[in-house]
Amino acid sequence: MVKERARILVVGGGYVGMYTALRLQRKLKGELKRGEIEITVVTPDPYMTYQPFLPEAAAGSISPRHVVVPLRRVLDQCHVVIGEVTAIDHAVRTAAVATLATAEEGRAAELLGYDELVLAPGSISRTLPIPGLAEYGIGFKTVEEAIGLRNHVIEQMDIASSTRDPAIRDAALTFVFVGGGYAGVEALAELEDMARYTARYYHNVRPEDMKWILVEASDRILPEVGAEMGRYTVTQLRRRNIQVLLDTRLNSCAGRVAVLSDGQRFPTRTLVWTAGVKPHPLLAATDLPLTERGRLKCTAQLTVDGAEHAWGAGDAAAVPDVTAAEPGTETAPNAQHAVRQARTLGDNIAHALRGEPLETYAHRYVGSVASLGLHKGVAQVYGRKLKGYPAWFMHRVYHLSRVPTVNRKARVLAEWTLAGLFKREIVSLGSLEHPRAEFELAAGGKPPHSPSDDPKGSS
Repeated sequence: MVKERARILVVGGGYVGMYTALRLQRKLKGELKRGEIEITVVTPDPYMTYQPFLPEAAAGSISPRHVVVPLRRVLDQCHVVIGEVTAIDHAVRTAAVATLATAEEGRAAELLGYDELVLAPGSISRTLPIPGLAEYGIGFKTVEEAIGLRNHVIEQMDIASSTRDPAIRDAALTFVFVGGGYAGVEALAELEDMARYTARYYHNVRPEDMKWILVEASDRILPEVGAEMGRYTVTQLRRRNIQVLLDTRLNSCAGRVAVLSDGQRFPTRTLVWTAGVKPHPLLAATDLPLTERGRLKCTAQLTVDGAEHAWGAGDAAAVPDVTAAEPGTETAPNAQHAVRQARTLGDNIAHALRGEPLETYAHRYVGSVASLGLHKGVAQVYGRKLKGYPAWFMHRVYHLSRVPTVNRKARVLAEWTLAGLFKREIVSLGSLEHPRAEFELAAGGKPPHSPSDDPKGSS
């Protein structure tokens, strides 16, 4: 039995936020029915995005709505608040929450009290002060960015097909990706695969006309799958005429020209930035202890070190890896740990409320899988290395087993099955980004959006 009525505040609706709240719903089912527990989830979006499926969503293999999980349906015993926590004063157990209603009413953020805090806001893209990056760069962290990038790539092929200016055509068919981690490699490989297929429907655009460039600052890509599989990936990408530039940095992209540290210059209308992430800025607006890198300082029991009734996990938390041989090692900020940490975190909160001893989070990293396009992939699982179709198949099986809810598993499996029976969809829905443009023109308002006005080139 819970000793007294407790208010649990979960900040963030990503892997950790959703899975922790889901675990608490199951572990504290009786207490929730009796009104002894209240769980509030504050998240900027009403859904959780399963990010490993973003490359396939961008390539058209999966519908965008099947990449996200609606939080209100899954967390039916929780109070889901769509908004952002702007500051936390843990000394008095309050969080400042800004919602759409507070903005509409012109009020300041509301103060929300709590007894137990789960801080899991995740991470944001790590950017550098590179000239032109803020104006022309495209991220790849949300489902909106993934679908926008798909529309953008197809739109560039339309521009190249219809222009007579060789400079515009060359820039439209040059695609630069910065960052050789999972997001960058998988996004580039899937989109190149999709664009190569799409080119067969253009009378004057061939696959060899397109330039795909991967820029990585270190001497290897996909470090998670090991050095050997990283070298294999570089070889496979280069066989597809993808330029892989290692030990190279982006110095500037001003004026839609990618200038690299080795002196190369690429006029381009597409620059995708996937060069890592950094902790959410909310962490700096709290009175909780942080590490030198700005992450929450946590214990192996997923409590915030030195702060009672505060918990953390996922990208925002520095959690000790008790399975590592070297002391001081922290768990990697990835989905594999986040999902498992959320399970332990939910159990430990239930234990703490009931006065029971806490569990220690311990998980040995089992390996990694990565897709390189349709029927292509690399994997290193339990020390075994896989390439090509077996790795691609394992990638799909693993992520299908991990995507939340039976509903989503069935829908994704159905889409994969249908994709194997029918041709790819090559439709660009660029108008989704400016849905009122046509009506505004018909109503005598401002003229339709011009592609030249958009730094990303989308219309």
